[in-house]
Amino acid sequence: MSKTDSDGNDPEIDRINLRISRSFLDVVDETWRERGFNSRSEFIRYALRDSVNHPEGAGVWKDLAISEAQFDEGEGAPSDEMREKYGTGTE
Repeated sequence: MSKTDSDGNDPEIDRINLRISRSFLDVVDETWRERGFNSRSEFIRYALRDSVNHPEGAGVWKDLAISEAQFDEGEGAPSDEMREKYGTGTE
């Protein structure tokens, strides 16, 4: 486990490093903007909170990880197909 760096403004907040593919980061960035979040960090905090508070939704995260690997191998599903499957992007 890597050591976290404390944010200088708030001793209760830690900074972490997250490694994901550039292609997936592009999808994350598109998603947070489409859903009206103010920043990537805000969206990621929301997603983490949601997965902790609603563990039954963990299957979505597993599917997302599998999709990322498939996307990197050129076998990904189109975003409109994923939106339809999970009922997102209709807000």
